[in-house]
Amino acid sequence: MKKNKLMLLFIAAISIIKPAFAQNKAYETTVDGVKVIVQPSGNDIVEIQTVIKGGLQNYPADKMGIESLAMTALTECGTVNHAKNSFKDALDKVSAELSGSTNKDYAVIRMNCIKTDFDAVWKLYTEAITQPRFDTVEFKRIKQDAINSLKETEGEPDAAIDKFANKVAFAGRDYAKDPQGTQAIIEKLTAKETKTYYQSILTRSRMVIVVVADLDKAVIESKVKEMLSVIKPGTPYTLKKSFFRIYNNTFSSESRDLATNYVEGVTSGPQLDAPDFYSFMVAMRIFANRHFLDVRTKNGLSYAPQAWFSTGTTSVAKFAVSTTQPDKYIAVFDKLVDSTKNHGFTAAELADMKVTFLTGFYYKNETNFAQASSIAANEVLHDDWKRSLTLIDNIKKITIEDANTAFRNYIGNTVWVYQGDTKKVNPVLFTNGTIKRADNPVGQ
Repeated sequence: MKKNKLMLLFIAAISIIKPAFAQNKAYETTVDGVKVIVQPSGNDIVEIQTVIKGGLQNYPADKMGIESLAMTALTECGTVNHAKNSFKDALDKVSAELSGSTNKDYAVIRMNCIKTDFDAVWKLYTEAITQPRFDTVEFKRIKQDAINSLKETEGEPDAAIDKFANKVAFAGRDYAKDPQGTQAIIEKLTAKETKTYYQSILTRSRMVIVVVADLDKAVIESKVKEMLSVIKPGTPYTLKKSFFRIYNNTFSSESRDLATNYVEGVTSGPQLDAPDFYSFMVAMRIFANRHFLDVRTKNGLSYAPQAWFSTGTTSVAKFAVSTTQPDKYIAVFDKLVDSTKNHGFTAAELADMKVTFLTGFYYKNETNFAQASSIAANEVLHDDWKRSLTLIDNIKKITIEDANTAFRNYIGNTVWVYQGDTKKVNPVLFTNGTIKRADNPVGQ
């Protein structure tokens, strides 16, 4: 009876969710070999994101940060027709936004403006993409800003432990690189070298364009065609994807003078095209709640323990805590994982998480920017932008058996890293856990 009641509550909650995507039907078109995805917005805001695929796969480890600098330079160093200040002034006059950024898998150059200002802002947007100046003085400035940001991040223990975890877990893989680079690398990069790099990745074969706006299809195609006319076709490009599997628990540590100690673990997660991708995503969110309850509430071991599913071309599950008692933490963690694998999640937990997950997703995707970002990510990573529109169906059909099986199949041997007082941790406890490890996850 209780299970039926929970399901009725779930159905009722889903029925009142009004998806941010519930406007006129989205569609795709192709302009000169580039896929253009359009989601009518139902408002007067224009959000356009031009995606360049590749991210970390585009450059070697000794050039980390070059793509990040290039994306920043597009809107911070001026264009052939506008010096930086006049470029910024033109945007400020109409309260428009232009920016470039990059992550592990792709870069994004975006514009946001009022529909009535579209023509004027599109001209600046096109200039930034196709005619960037890479002014040496301004480039020196953004290099220093990047270095300052790196120094600030290094001083944040949560960010530092995650970087350390990536470096250790993904050694020999692209994900070991940091998109923001290092101070030593950034200092050596020149405006000329960075511009040359940008020109090498600016090809139609790497591009996807997402438009969230109420614009006529003919107008969109005409504007995009004009921009693409000066961009080379390039050779066919496919983003490489890989599965992450660890056959033995490992432990790596760094001695750091910190107020407390930081621990992070990295283990398997389903690939982007795995049939249990969403089941695992929901399972990890339920486990995150259990992890928080056990680690903080019941044992007082950490102020903000975390567990999450980090998705991308290499998807993994991660766990992180700051604690004065790392050995006690791993004992609690192992016991919690064993219990979850042996007894599974409950129907109540699943029903509650479905509502929480979907409500949060649609709440976050109320803006044109968020909608465009979701469409872009699904197109680049999953090769299917429509997944951003059908998420509710994928989540609704997950059963308790799906969630439990996904968790059991992937959570296993873990790469553990530690920063802090190395005298307070026993590595053996992290490498000789009693968790039953998954050797051959399904769907891979």
